[in-house]
Amino acid sequence: MKSCFLASHNPGKQREFSEILEPLDWRLIQSSEIGFADVPETGRTFVENALIKARAGAAHSRLPTLADDSGLVVPALNGDPGVYSARYAGDTANSDQNINKLLQNMDQKTDRTAFFYCVLVFLQHADDPMPLIAQGCWSGQLTESPKGNGVFGYDPVFLTESGKTAAELTPEEKHTISHRGQALRSLVRQIEEMHSMLDRHASSRSAEMSEPSD
Repeated sequence: MKSCFLASHNPGKQREFSEILEPLDWRLIQSSEIGFADVPETGRTFVENALIKARAGAAHSRLPTLADDSGLVVPALNGDPGVYSARYAGDTANSDQNINKLLQNMDQKTDRTAFFYCVLVFLQHADDPMPLIAQGCWSGQLTESPKGNGVFGYDPVFLTESGKTAAELTPEEKHTISHRGQALRSLVRQIEEMHSMLDRHASSRSAEMSEPSD
């Protein structure tokens, strides 16, 4: 079983990451297990914020670290809430308050297209010069009112191609098509390819070392 530190305090993200990675034989070490504090997300893009969290998490844990930055992008709102999705209605806002502000700002908007976007960063250590970066994008439409019991972020107002909101999908249905599921599967493939490359390099070096000299 592979272990890595997840640099996130978001219980919804922690749950989803664990559900997706556990069948792949991954164990995630959570922030509460090692006393990792929140890191200010000062980046202007999802990639910048994910890198900030990954570097801080790897430095604190001294373990391979996974970090995520994700959010809802709405073209009719010039990309908002974007990197401010978790604090759209204020630094201490909850999901209901963020949703209410979003729906108020969407009042009278005819284009209700929206995208869930996720960036994942994986570092072997805090000074890793070769971060692995994966992205996922999930397109949908914004409803005019919340629907569904799976309340996580903007899920209750994100209408999927199935005709259900993300909050009405089962965890298995959501992980198959979600932005986070897409990004995680891509990242796992990259990690496996990296390990395979390192193994081949080590085998080649070992073979060279064992060759008899003239």
